[in-house]
Amino acid sequence: MALICVNFFSTSLARTVPLNVVLPVDKQTEALDAEAAGRVYEPHVPAGGFKTLYLLHGIFGNYTDWVSGTCIQRWAEERDLAVVMPSGDNMFYVDQPAAHDLYGRFIGEELVALTRAMFPLSARREDTFIGGLSMGGYGALRNGLRYARTFGAVAALSGTLHAEDVAGRGGAGAPFFRSRAFAGAVFGDAGAVAGSDRDPARLAADLAAEGGPMPRIYLGCGTRDPLLASNRAAAAELRGLGYDVTYEEAEGGHEWGHWNRAIERVVDWLPLGEAVAGIGSGNVRV
Repeated sequence: MALICVNFFSTSLARTVPLNVVLPVDKQTEALDAEAAGRVYEPHVPAGGFKTLYLLHGIFGNYTDWVSGTCIQRWAEERDLAVVMPSGDNMFYVDQPAAHDLYGRFIGEELVALTRAMFPLSARREDTFIGGLSMGGYGALRNGLRYARTFGAVAALSGTLHAEDVAGRGGAGAPFFRSRAFAGAVFGDAGAVAGSDRDPARLAADLAAEGGPMPRIYLGCGTRDPLLASNRAAAAELRGLGYDVTYEEAEGGHEWGHWNRAIERVVDWLPLGEAVAGIGSGNVRV
């Protein structure tokens, strides 16, 4: 399994940014014996390129979170799935033009175009997916709906559909990321978020009304997560709009133990098809 760290200049963010990519292009499918050693090596690339999951981290995290916090690398290799993991800082993956921090455009347009140019990734919408946890769950829903012509499936773990859950913040004594000042810096006027393009609920309703391509959606949440009620409501609301929604609850809170188990279910849910078995430390064929 190739785990690749990339640094590149982003025009959307006006700076050099990091990226982790899991790419099973080096998968070994034949015995590593003397006879095989004399053969010309051919990289393992599915016809049409790898199906790809763009995976977003939560607040306080960065591009290393998913690899260090879950087994996504192993499951990606087993299923012939490329996984692209950018950094979104603490900015909820929305555009902030005044600072030229165009995180939404970065995720929905630039990142997809650049990684397709860099790696053997499928260019088909039905092979391109976006997911995330917590802040990244919101980012996946917002950008998966905003750029629905790019992403065929969206997975949000412990995320939220409703703008007021992220823009409606507490007062004195709240941690900075739940403060009104932080919400104003990221989302603008809290009263103007609902119904804007930062509101996934509005984006979902508009997309359904327009008859545009509606991505399949996976929502997952732990039974001890403070966002449980919001996730239940989101699943019902999206189904009411006509979306194909898979909603699952599992024991756990807003923490990595739950997300590690949940991302495996997401990979199983994605339309990946049969994968070629590879030889490695978890499969030595003895």
